[in-house]
Amino acid sequence: MIGPSSSHTAGVVRIGLVAHLFLEGQPESCIITFYNSFATTFEGHGSDRAIIAGLMGMATDDNRIKNALDFAKEVGLAYQFKPVGNASTLHPNTIKIQATLGERTIEVIGQSLGGGVINISSVNGFTCNFSGGNDTLIIEAKDVKGSIAFIADVLSADDCNIATMSCNRRGKADVACLVIEIDSPPRDISIQYLKHLNWVNNVHHLKPVR
Repeated sequence: MIGPSSSHTAGVVRIGLVAHLFLEGQPESCIITFYNSFATTFEGHGSDRAIIAGLMGMATDDNRIKNALDFAKEVGLAYQFKPVGNASTLHPNTIKIQATLGERTIEVIGQSLGGGVINISSVNGFTCNFSGGNDTLIIEAKDVKGSIAFIADVLSADDCNIATMSCNRRGKADVACLVIEIDSPPRDISIQYLKHLNWVNNVHHLKPVR
């Protein structure tokens, strides 16, 4: 990893990488909110460079991390940092990313837990809680009866073992978000099949972030 800190640098890069994968590319603009301890240390510990590096697709051992802000200017990535020092309900090392690419805008909230370990607690307002260490599917779909079992059957046909699963919805018969961590990647044809189901809005396959 590139330092100085596994929690304030490496873990932050990994949170940015998750957002990069979820957005399916490098954002054109982003607003990064650093909460609690991050709000006072993000510059000194390199968290500002780390989050931008992750958003540009850099891994935790990429030597370019220390110059990530310069690279962002070169490629036209507009960024804004917002420190919020007193958010008592949030983990001390919490980051919120709001990023835009073309017509798409995402919101990812993550925590750096130490030793490079992260938790992604929310995507686009849906509670999820996943580590980014496994292949992860984020599926936004209509709240249809039997949908979870159907998706599990598709993954079973690909010999994908489910490690964790969570489902969060905005209301009965409203939009739901299913987050599934699996031990091996599904076939591309299975992802495309799920995307074409008339009750599925979006399917995102996030590869493990290292």
